[in-house]
Amino acid sequence: MAADRNYPALAMSNEAFDQLRTAYKKATDEWVAAIRAEEELATPDHSMIAMERWDDAHFKEDDAQSRAKQARDAYKDALRKANYGI
Repeated sequence: MAADRNYPALAMSNEAFDQLRTAYKKATDEWVAAIRAEEELATPDHSMIAMERWDDAHFKEDDAQSRAKQARDAYKDALRKANYGI
């Protein structure tokens, strides 16, 4: 079946794919933790200080989301290259 491929053979080892997948899962776990940390700061304390802490947590969550998306894209790009040659 490998002779039927119109794209290069697997360019990465399974270990390399595993590392990309692990990095994605770790980044996603960190994103979830950041979401929960932000959520916990939405409290009955309506002070300016509480609001600033909540905003800071949102910025951290946004950064964590960006890292998760970058890790996902790196993993998906490697899979596309291996599976479709693009």
